[in-house]
Amino acid sequence: MKIYTRTGDEGETGLFGGPRVRKDAQRVEAYGAVDELNAVLGTAVAALDDSDLRGMLLEIQSTLFDLGGELATPEVRERAEAGQLAPQVPVQSIEQLEQWIDALEEELEPLTQFILPGGAPAAASLHHARTVCRRAERRAVTLATSEEVSGVALRYLNRLSDFLFVAARAVNARAGVEEPRWTAR
Repeated sequence: MKIYTRTGDEGETGLFGGPRVRKDAQRVEAYGAVDELNAVLGTAVAALDDSDLRGMLLEIQSTLFDLGGELATPEVRERAEAGQLAPQVPVQSIEQLEQWIDALEEELEPLTQFILPGGAPAAASLHHARTVCRRAERRAVTLATSEEVSGVALRYLNRLSDFLFVAARAVNARAGVEEPRWTAR
């Protein structure tokens, strides 16, 4: 099978189930932002030496792949009822993120002031991923104003951003790298 099909050369793409839409459609923007987030997380994974964080991020990447499929599927509920299931993010994925956040926060000093993105290269990559995650969340929220988007998907993206912030802090702490602090001018 060839990677190119030429079917998108006129600015349209196919969604799960067959309908074609413009490549700048809200649904495409939403799952495209999730795909970008997954790629940025791949960069963070490549920069990490920490095996437990690497395992967490690999699990998150798989969940994001499912989330992208869910966002690429119009009429999710109707398709599920018809037995045409696209992968969907289970609520347990949110609970897992919360458990990881709680465990990582136990390792960290409480924040007393704002920090700047940076520190160790892997931490900087995670901060970058956090900002891409927020964009993906905004795109999904925009899509939800006109089409069905699962509440679990929206909550997952929100919680994932929190996880990425805490994970970046944990990378710096474990590496003994001081977090860059913001100072008012």
